Amino acid sequence: MARVRAQDIVVEFPIYASGTRSLKKAIMNTATGGVLARDASNRMIVRALDGLTFELNEGDRVGLIGHNGSGKSTLLRVLAGVYEPRQGYLSVEGKVASMLSITLGMDMEATGIENVFMRGHIMGVKPRRMRAMLDDIAEFAELGEYLDLPMKTYSTGMMMRLAFAVSTSIDADIVLMDEWISVGDASFAEKSRLRMDKLVREAKIVVLATHNHGLVRSMCNRIIRLEHGAMVADQDV
Repeated sequence: MARVRAQDIVVEFPIYASGTRSLKKAIMNTATGGVLARDASNRMIVRALDGLTFELNEGDRVGLIGHNGSGKSTLLRVLAGVYEPRQGYLSVEGKVASMLSITLGMDMEATGIENVFMRGHIMGVKPRRMRAMLDDIAEFAELGEYLDLPMKTYSTGMMMRLAFAVSTSIDADIVLMDEWISVGDASFAEKSRLRMDKLVREAKIVVLATHNHGLVRSMCNRIIRLEHGAMVADQDV
């Protein structure tokens, strides 16, 4: 079973401004970001998410939309367990695959094979399970003997192909994405598109933050619109 329940969740970040200029910069950043406020200790804070309440159930394909700084990425990180709400209640039931930073946990000094296991550890996959998926990852990434070399010898494209292959290799109940991911040249990009389609199709819940309204209309059955950290719309596509 997969389900997400959020009740009045609030995420705040304190502003540790060392001077007038840095404080002014923080205030200016809130023009497109969260809401400037003060906490119980009278510290200046940015309220990145402000009292969000929603429920996601199996079959939901949710498009998060809003201006830059509206809270889309922050909400994805809350659902992924990166940020903890300052207030409110959050329950996430099901295995989560976070596609927010597909190179997270990778080490340029380590080999491709070693990075497969390190990335798997970040994703919460046990080494035995990653070992069983290694052949599939290697075949998809098309890196051949480079997998035994340090990743610092890779081009950016090669690194992204390996990261993508690992990140999309696991089955998940809930898939979180910050923009649609496509890597490599034309032929590999088509492979990655098909793999992403399969990942999304088999997931029980998908949450995608994007500025591409055409993608939202084609992939999602629900839209949540955020403005300055607050939810201003939750509607069917």
